[in-house]
Amino acid sequence: MNHSSAHYIRIIASVGLLLGAAATLSCRKHPAVSSDNLPVFSYRIVRQISHNPSFWTQGLVFDGGFLYEGTGEYGNSGIFKIAPSSGQVLQSRTLESEYFGEGITIFENRLIQLTWKSHIGFVYDKDSFALLKTFSYSTEGWGLTHNGRELILSDGTDTLYFLDPLTFAVTHQLKVTATGEPVTRLNELEFVNGRILANIWQTDRIAQIDPDSGAVVAWIDLTGLLNSIATDQPVDVLNGIAWNPKTGRLYVTGKLWPAVFEIELVTNTPLKRP
Repeated sequence: MNHSSAHYIRIIASVGLLLGAAATLSCRKHPAVSSDNLPVFSYRIVRQISHNPSFWTQGLVFDGGFLYEGTGEYGNSGIFKIAPSSGQVLQSRTLESEYFGEGITIFENRLIQLTWKSHIGFVYDKDSFALLKTFSYSTEGWGLTHNGRELILSDGTDTLYFLDPLTFAVTHQLKVTATGEPVTRLNELEFVNGRILANIWQTDRIAQIDPDSGAVVAWIDLTGLLNSIATDQPVDVLNGIAWNPKTGRLYVTGKLWPAVFEIELVTNTPLKRP
């Protein structure tokens, strides 16, 4: 999501740690707690990647050795191809100022981008970023991923929408719950080894969701992720999940964050390498 950065911005004060301390922090296992008796996994930082601190991150995807990012805010929305080795932007395309960009995914050779309230999505050629077509949907657009057969869209509620990737018609819907209670504010999405991962807006948690039942089967707690960076610049919420199947690692970031973090999940995580 999604709203103006004038809302919900918090200031991360310097914690006296420089970027050079990242190697020390990367070896630390961060504790995690759960209030619903579901498994909670924490993380180990493998490395930090430079990230443009003006990017209002709405979507993140790893494909073909590159990161692709979709950003939001009116007048600042776009799509970007990024080198994960350096964080350098290799390619970009901006949206017209009337659109607030949202989640992205890559399906086959197409990069698909949602918008927040316009009910319009954009389909680009992944390699050239040329616009191929637009499509419409009836809900707000927040997060987007796919399971290899269908697109999966979130709209900030407890509902996920499954779409035909060619016609963009909704094929079915899924209510997400944790121990029987609705889980709302589903945001950026990623499909990983048979599970839907979803950022929960305004929290440091990622839900691991069973795509058949809609039940949350575990949480990933990313509390403290930014503590390895001393900054007095404004940052906002965690948002952005990408998966590298070759390494079994996640890339995660947030709105206005100065870094993308490559992380490994610790303990008996269900995210096994293929």
